[in-house]
Amino acid sequence: MVTQTKFNPLGERIIIKPIEQEQTTRGGIYLPDTAKEKPQEGEVIAVGPGRATDDGSRIPMELSVGDRVIYSKFAGTEYKDGEDEYLIMRESDVLARVS
Repeated sequence: MVTQTKFNPLGERIIIKPIEQEQTTRGGIYLPDTAKEKPQEGEVIAVGPGRATDDGSRIPMELSVGDRVIYSKFAGTEYKDGEDEYLIMRESDVLARVS
């Protein structure tokens, strides 16, 4: 599901909606919020126009809206819009696209 945002990233930045971890382990043990790690997987919901070169042209982005990605653990700036939480980061902070 692609979410519409009220804001658009600039340059080579993307907006990601983190995918929350499971509440329980495979063995059925409940994980409280304090035991969960920060999510490192998310869905791209907005993509900037790309990085500008010295001559003014743009280098196109490799990612597109709807891509599921794995990103660096402490990458990006957290932003909360109502109940929704987002990460705004550079495309270079993304480690892999999940197929």
